[in-house]
Amino acid sequence: MSTSRPETCAAQGEERPLPPARSRGSAMGGWFLTIALNAAAPILTYNALRDQGWSEFAALLVSGVWPMLDSAVHLAWRRRLDEFAVVTLVFLVITAVVSLVGAHSTRVLLLKDSAITGLFGLLCLATLLAPRPLMFYFGRKFATDGSAASTAWWNGLWQFEGFRTTVRTMTTVWGVAYCTEAVARVALASVLSTGTMVTLSPVLIYGVLGSLILWTTLYGKRAGRRGEERTAAAAAQG
Repeated sequence: MSTSRPETCAAQGEERPLPPARSRGSAMGGWFLTIALNAAAPILTYNALRDQGWSEFAALLVSGVWPMLDSAVHLAWRRRLDEFAVVTLVFLVITAVVSLVGAHSTRVLLLKDSAITGLFGLLCLATLLAPRPLMFYFGRKFATDGSAASTAWWNGLWQFEGFRTTVRTMTTVWGVAYCTEAVARVALASVLSTGTMVTLSPVLIYGVLGSLILWTTLYGKRAGRRGEERTAAAAAQG
């Protein structure tokens, strides 16, 4: 999410503060730790346990230990709970609960995958009713190095209407996209063969994710350019 450029608040004529200087090593280390504990480690753990004969439910529950560890590390290091790891843990719990429902045929498992992505989409949309939507915390995770100064800078951006609109728009698009993807997969599973869906399902999952990441990056940069233009216009008028 590109929000590091100054932007004028239309109502107050104020500029967004620039982000504090941060260590590239610290930022890269934070990204590596996040991806390792919230994505790579759970997937590797799940696959290893499944190969050893563990049930899907048990393997998912054990995989959830890694996001919990990420939260513990963040809490000990930054003295603040990491919302990104909490969301990852909630997602894993939802996955585990869904895995317990109904039979375990291949087609049913495909439908369960749709339920999981659909629930994530609903979670995105539900957080629009919260004080700050889900993408605010996702953006803070990847736009800052987690230090007190950079976190305070990111939190302070919420006072600007343009920033709030950008984050809410991103959250809405992610929620609608995943709800739509879930419905589309259910519809396709009802008319296509199981073999075709087994091949098509990963394409849909990663295709939607890749498209959302690309759109989010481009939209964030465009929002930053609009902010720069408003800043320049305000300076000219001043």
